[in-house]
Amino acid sequence: MTSVINVLRRPCTGPAVWRGPDLADSAQWVLRLSPAQTDELGAALRSVRERGVPLLKVTADDFPLPTLSGELARLADVLENGRGFVLVKRIPVEQYGEAAASTIFWGLGQHLGVPVSQNAAGHMLGHARDTGGTMADPSTRGYQTRARLPFHTDGSDVLGLLCLRAARTGARTALVSSAAVYNAVLKRRPKLVERLYRTHLLDRREEQLPGEPPYSAVRFASWDGGKLSMRYNRCYLESAQRFPDVPRLQPADVELFDLIDELAESREFRLDIDFEAGDLLLLNNHAVLHSRAEYEDFAEPELKRHVLRLWLALRQGRDLPPDFWGDPHSAVDRPGRGGISPRDVIATQNSAVRCGSRSHG
Repeated sequence: MTSVINVLRRPCTGPAVWRGPDLADSAQWVLRLSPAQTDELGAALRSVRERGVPLLKVTADDFPLPTLSGELARLADVLENGRGFVLVKRIPVEQYGEAAASTIFWGLGQHLGVPVSQNAAGHMLGHARDTGGTMADPSTRGYQTRARLPFHTDGSDVLGLLCLRAARTGARTALVSSAAVYNAVLKRRPKLVERLYRTHLLDRREEQLPGEPPYSAVRFASWDGGKLSMRYNRCYLESAQRFPDVPRLQPADVELFDLIDELAESREFRLDIDFEAGDLLLLNNHAVLHSRAEYEDFAEPELKRHVLRLWLALRQGRDLPPDFWGDPHSAVDRPGRGGISPRDVIATQNSAVRCGSRSHG
């Protein structure tokens, strides 16, 4: 268990502490692109195509955004040092096919951070859409289903979601401040807070490297550099119980997770957002929990819900303990920045990308 000295026993303060009702009618967290800014996206796309740069090779320099790049730098600061999320609207995805929209999304991501692998197949640009699977299959991930996804975090500094097509009904997206939830736990059940800093075991959903355990040992809370960082995924926590060598959850653990879920779902804390075609949602996984409601899709394949997904490591990301992500390769010789090691790339090769003075797995 983490030393008591690293357990935050006072309320969090600052812009990362917010409540949904206070932001529901605010435009502070929404960036509506101007026609000039969308023209910049189109010009950058043409530049990439004219030079024939493959999508995964596109860098920020390959995707020039003369004025929008400054706005994206501001957004990166909001993600790390502000409220932890932003919704960018009016990306004209209806004008582009999937390939062009993917290039635009990737180019925007390059101005914000460095993409990391989202699964054991090494996918750097993901697709959130229904594949017909269910979470009963241990190899299925939540974003591949139409099922409700409870409040959770993903395995990177920042999650980016670009909506190409919305669902027929449902799929409501909701956000909650991790720090606000933490403060509420501290106020209601202060003795439970320390349990967030204990080691918990999360199912790796069949995505571990050969020879590695099928679960990760992680802490759900970290207090480093004056910032609270939380990661939480109850689905993976509970599915890890299928392994006989994983200790059984204690009643106090279940009580804590029930309280986190209750608080996150509460209208006192939750912010519901409309997530429509052309919307880009960016959120800091250390500061924001997110959820998605169950949805019904269209019958026609060309109309079905389709969301592009990026996991990004911030270039100026916060300090994290070496074992924050729980992956063995992240704690060997450097602070890891998230992502899932591809099965066909050994750990030393997977550490090749660097951001500033930090290296990212």
